[in-house]
Amino acid sequence: MTHTKQHLIFLTFIAWLSMLGFDFFLHAGLLAKLYLQPSPFLLPPLASFKLIPLGYLSFLLWSVLLVWLMTRLKLAGWRQGIVFGLKLGGLTWGAFVLGLLSISTASFALLFGWFIGQTLESAIAGAVIGSGLEGTRLRRLFGVVLIFVLLSLITVIILQSFGIVPTTRIS
Repeated sequence: MTHTKQHLIFLTFIAWLSMLGFDFFLHAGLLAKLYLQPSPFLLPPLASFKLIPLGYLSFLLWSVLLVWLMTRLKLAGWRQGIVFGLKLGGLTWGAFVLGLLSISTASFALLFGWFIGQTLESAIAGAVIGSGLEGTRLRRLFGVVLIFVLLSLITVIILQSFGIVPTTRIS
């Protein structure tokens, strides 16, 4: 099935949005405690907060890469997408984490969290892209992803409200 340029651009945007939702859940929720530990590897909270757009831009590039590769490889369907995302994310982040372990002061816990989280993030984006390439209507897919993003945000807010995950004061 061939897709128009507009279809692929919107699909890339939807995949990117799914990554942002999970990324917020991952870093503001599951890994939040790791960012509060003093580390010469991490920037101070205010500096990190100011640079968040650069991190989100990196996910847009990753979404472009996933869409490009999946269209070239003729992968379609959420199952093929999730498997492809898991493999590519696991290999890429595995290599990245091993490299950082060999040359940085980053804690093993943080790097392991990044490896697992970013691999899952790639799998989610792969599932979204695979669904869009298979023929799922993009408006419907966009709606599903918006619900996912809202649930991710709400979950983090609830976890923070009950003190299950810490909040960071940006000052």
